[in-house]
Amino acid sequence: MSNIAGKAYAMNIVTPSKPTKTWLNRLVFMAARGLPANLMGLLGLSIIHFARWVIIKPEDWPDLGQGKQNLNNDYMLFCSNFNGTWDQYIDAFSDGIPNGLNLFWYSATKYPGSIPVTPFKDYITYNQLSNDYYYNATPGSAQRDVKSAIQVYQQVLALSGDHANTSAEDFSRAYKTAILQVQDDLGDPGFGPVASLDTERADVNRTAYVNAAQKQFHLLRKKKA
Repeated sequence: MSNIAGKAYAMNIVTPSKPTKTWLNRLVFMAARGLPANLMGLLGLSIIHFARWVIIKPEDWPDLGQGKQNLNNDYMLFCSNFNGTWDQYIDAFSDGIPNGLNLFWYSATKYPGSIPVTPFKDYITYNQLSNDYYYNATPGSAQRDVKSAIQVYQQVLALSGDHANTSAEDFSRAYKTAILQVQDDLGDPGFGPVASLDTERADVNRTAYVNAAQKQFHLLRKKKA
């Protein structure tokens, strides 16, 4: 499944909107950027890597040889990368910022609202587009894994400075303190339980590419060395 790379899932949704209403959505986006505190429900969802809403006007669609499009609607493009299953993500959005979702999709044609969640999921399913290709640089690490790795790395840098400038006894104390501070961050990145057969097949299908890329990387390192 081209929407999945390890622990990450890519979602793309395109929904039509009447041009007479999309100007209201632009005001909502401006307010969201100016008052980010209103998005704390979204920012607090640690499974999300990235989420973005974009309004595309009819004249903004690219001509890739198919000819200029004759469209009557504006279109809302929603792109997101997240960890977990599709259902978990939609449930988290619906529970976390139901009113925010209703504002962001205010102008979307036939938008049913984020609650109840079943019609909302049906709407997302109908308007979702699958990826032709999806690359994730850290497929075995979720967002929390990456943040934990940064915390551990900062402690290692601090310890390396202490090691060069302190006695063995002081370094031992600093090491124990550092371990206590990052003990919750010492997880084991890697692929978790398979959420679906599509996930498992995606991992198998990309194995040959990953192995070839790693070999090429090692060859380049040897040449530079």
